[in-house]
Amino acid sequence: MAELPPSLVIENLPDEIRRPILLVAFSGWNDAAECATTATRFLLQRWSPQRLAMIHPEEFYHFGLTRPEVRIREGSQVREIRWPTTDFYISREPSLPRDVIVVLGTEPHLKWKTFCGHVLEVARRAGADLLITFGALLADVPHTRPVRISGVASNAELSAIFQTLPTRYEGPTGIVGVLSDASRRAGLATVSLWANVPHYVSEVSNPHAILALVRRLLSFLEWRTDLSELEEAATEFDRQLARIVAQKPEVARYIQELEERHADSNAEPTPSQDLPSASQLIKEVEQFLRDYRGDTGKN
Repeated sequence: MAELPPSLVIENLPDEIRRPILLVAFSGWNDAAECATTATRFLLQRWSPQRLAMIHPEEFYHFGLTRPEVRIREGSQVREIRWPTTDFYISREPSLPRDVIVVLGTEPHLKWKTFCGHVLEVARRAGADLLITFGALLADVPHTRPVRISGVASNAELSAIFQTLPTRYEGPTGIVGVLSDASRRAGLATVSLWANVPHYVSEVSNPHAILALVRRLLSFLEWRTDLSELEEAATEFDRQLARIVAQKPEVARYIQELEERHADSNAEPTPSQDLPSASQLIKEVEQFLRDYRGDTGKN
């Protein structure tokens, strides 16, 4: 087998892996309200994963844009530098019908084709036959409706299994789009799932969007876990938004307009780059949620 490039390190590749799939999420442009990465971390917590591989950051990041962080090691005064690596974990949870390789990282700035090649090299060596990406985008959708999961699948069968709603989006893409295209070109089946997040509540993580992504994957895997943590967060999220809607008639009118606009469940929402950017309404909602988040953080 060909030698690995220095920037890709495979630490522990088991000899026998059960029909693995890759689940991939990146923070940054592809991760509105951090929903995609939060959903992925939630699943990692349920699957008792082991570290599999990593991509060193030196070739792929502009550290003036994504800076390393200083952390104090737990139980000591030792200060450590944490770099924005991309990490691979493997879950061999016996109750899962197949093994899952989870890839978590920050969207890189440089050498995207090389970067995607590294991800696909791990997939090839592990024998993966499916790559699933999580993403989240801001759109003009009301929070009162079920979260829309749009997406793209490499074949009609996968599209039917994952119930992806087609998108006609054309424009700039992120590393998720580039990786999906590279996967398809390499002959690896691919599904890209995108949660549509209401643009007027973009300052806080959206538990409904997180739940929608998690449930879509668990349905495919035919695997169950306790989702009460996310469900309770979603209930509290709704309660806080109901409070602001009750206090501000202009917010209620705006949400009603969105509901009427999307009365047709098949209507495709508008991506956030086409929305007005200086709305006082949006500022008021975001400030309310920031204040709420600060209050709950003190409890």
